[in-house]
Amino acid sequence: MVMDGQSKTPHTGWMTTTAPPAPIGEALRFVQMSGIFYCPSKLTEPWGLELPSMLDCVWFHMVTSGGCTIEVEGDTRRLRAGDLVLIPHGHGHRAWGAEVSETLPVLDLPHEYVSEQYSVLRHGGGGSPTNLVCGGIRFDHPASRHLIDALPAIIHIESSFLNRGDWIQAILDLMAEETQLIRPGSDAVVSRLCDILVIQAIRTWIERDPAAQTGWLGALNDEQIGSTIALIHTNPARNWSVASLANEASMSRSAFAAKFTAMVGESAMRYVTRWRMYAAIELLDTTDATIASIASQVGYDSEAAFSRAFKRVIGSTPRRRLSDV
Repeated sequence: MVMDGQSKTPHTGWMTTTAPPAPIGEALRFVQMSGIFYCPSKLTEPWGLELPSMLDCVWFHMVTSGGCTIEVEGDTRRLRAGDLVLIPHGHGHRAWGAEVSETLPVLDLPHEYVSEQYSVLRHGGGGSPTNLVCGGIRFDHPASRHLIDALPAIIHIESSFLNRGDWIQAILDLMAEETQLIRPGSDAVVSRLCDILVIQAIRTWIERDPAAQTGWLGALNDEQIGSTIALIHTNPARNWSVASLANEASMSRSAFAAKFTAMVGESAMRYVTRWRMYAAIELLDTTDATIASIASQVGYDSEAAFSRAFKRVIGSTPRRRLSDV
């Protein structure tokens, strides 16, 4: 067991002695993405698309030229060139051009496949053009669930809020240029640009939207609770207790416990246990460490106690997780 004041540092970087990161950095720290698909779409009026629900996916749409309307569960947004929309919870939605048009299931339309995860869609009636880059990504790390759950049903980054020096605007400009023609390596360039844009969009929402100041994200920004969350993240193996966390926050035990639960939505020790299991998943998935070793690295004296906690939080045993990797 690791006692207070000590830490372990496996190669994954879960447990360190570095200073706690800034709140936004902490929110994005465990965002590990894998692309499901990327699709530059060259559309001409009239056109309409219906996109299916993919609940384990973050949909995104970037308008590189022209304009369109997107409807997500009754929320309708008009997009202009330079706008970016995320649909973090993967809801099904519709998109159309200048006027409401018949929306066809996008998966039923012919695509020009460049690679397994990258295709070009050409669709419409031959009128005025609109160019989009659409796609879906998955956040792989289990800890990213905290962030995804905190995000709204739709994030709309409007070009009018950006300036020429903004990273998002610069990447959108590069995206527009890269998708004009499909060249060798375009799939690799565009997919990487999309990943960066998704992270930048989430960062922009966290920085600018008052809704990001509530719940788990709001707790990260709180001087007392945010600092203890960062310590839990970077030192999950430490012998944490409500008293030791309260001491780190310079609060009384009762005041800390009440404030943590009110802001985060679960007790401090339940949060510690959950985060230890996230750390364990990372180790199970990316190292050859034994279950006993992983148990020790996340703060457990025995493999049996660790396995019971893992099953309670994750729903399966560590051995089953290993067999599924």
